[in-house]
Amino acid sequence: MNKSVVIDWFPGCAARELEAYDAVVAIDVIRATTTAITAVAAGRRCFPVPSVDAAVELAAQLRQPLLVGELGGNMPFGFDLTNSPAQIAERKDVWRPMVLLSSSGTRLLERLRRHPGAYAACFRNYRATAEHLARAGRRVAVLGAGTRGQFREEDQMCCAWIAERLLRCGFQPEDENTRRLAARWSGRPSTAFFKSKSVDYLRSSGQLQDLRFILAHFNDLDAVCRLTSEGMVMLEAAEEKAAA
Repeated sequence: MNKSVVIDWFPGCAARELEAYDAVVAIDVIRATTTAITAVAAGRRCFPVPSVDAAVELAAQLRQPLLVGELGGNMPFGFDLTNSPAQIAERKDVWRPMVLLSSSGTRLLERLRRHPGAYAACFRNYRATAEHLARAGRRVAVLGAGTRGQFREEDQMCCAWIAERLLRCGFQPEDENTRRLAARWSGRPSTAFFKSKSVDYLRSSGQLQDLRFILAHFNDLDAVCRLTSEGMVMLEAAEEKAAA
């Protein structure tokens, strides 16, 4: 059987038979998966949730949880931090579990969390994720988080870079859109996604620290982030290679 990869985005991918894929990857560069992976890489437990009610319910079961997130760009009442990788990276209380909520990214993570081969990726670990997928799966879906009905440039770029590496390893694109996106973003500089409305939002809302954080952390984690029913787990490169 030939190996294949497809790029899609949420919520449209919800209609796809994702159970038919060996591996599925969730990507929300600005900012849910970047925040989550930054937290887990520091040793913090992370639990993505799809709603405020789910966040409050889960937080009640945890010891001194950190409520992190936003809806529509606004931090919900009672939360500790907005959905900020820069802010979570600065905190020293890594023993406090993080409950993470976002407008679109954590909804995608919730959609995937029961899949046995679910992963999360961002620019920090896209290369390690692609290398793992090349060994671990025969059919891979790389999924961006749609924001306000758009497949934003930063997510297209990260999805395309993972897909491109799989294509180089002998995978075949499942459709023309996957082939087109991989070609569009191939060899582009790290700033190529700056025309995104997500970047405009960070600028207009005075949250440029997160944009600077993303730009300063390209491919700096040699680790794979697994999504499980009990939260997110970071596998160091040596560990996941041994498991494979």
